[in-house]
Amino acid sequence: MPSYEKALWREKLFVNWLDSIKSDAEEIYLLGDIFDFWYEYKRVVPRGFTRFLGKISEICDSGIPVHFFTGNHDIWVFDYLQKETGVILHRKPLVKTINAKKFYLAHGDGLGPFDRKFKIMKNVFTNKFAQWMFSRLHPNFSVAIGNYWSVSKRVNYKYPEYKGEDKEWLILYAKSLLEKEHFDYFIFGHRHLPIELMLNETSKFLNLGDWLHNFTYGVFDGEDVSLKKFKD
Repeated sequence: MPSYEKALWREKLFVNWLDSIKSDAEEIYLLGDIFDFWYEYKRVVPRGFTRFLGKISEICDSGIPVHFFTGNHDIWVFDYLQKETGVILHRKPLVKTINAKKFYLAHGDGLGPFDRKFKIMKNVFTNKFAQWMFSRLHPNFSVAIGNYWSVSKRVNYKYPEYKGEDKEWLILYAKSLLEKEHFDYFIFGHRHLPIELMLNETSKFLNLGDWLHNFTYGVFDGEDVSLKKFKD
């Protein structure tokens, strides 16, 4: 089971990374699963994450836009993060043109005809009545359930293996979009696996990896996007 000390170390490392990029970043995009488990009551917020929330608030207050995409682990973000920290919340994929380059940005869960099992689960998690019922539980009980579920997935976590260009469903999804519309870059999270792949001569696919093993992130320098590894 992941220890409190290990989680604290990882949070401090992530905050150090944010500190290292805030001086020259024009925008920051966090593509989901930033939290292992997150649920917002109307008057109660999850315990912990104070260093991260403080740093994100500082960066937003400085005028740098921070885009926060909900992932399958932090799907229950409602309005607290936006109001308290100033992040720009995205629940769906974002299409955006930057420096004449067209980007398709998303966490990646449930896209296309794939990941059917998660789509069923997501329909339950985003159901308003199910959320209302879950909110009736006392936070001590509901957060304990959520943390147990999340930690149990971490305990049984196996580092994902690259399945190949013809079997990675996010790559297949990106290729299906290219048949209808041009994008210069597809950037996803979700798979926890760093991938940098040219889909054709002008379109690049990137999966950003994770901060459990890889500590990787993407950088757009105005001309191209590439994966980098943070070394504190």
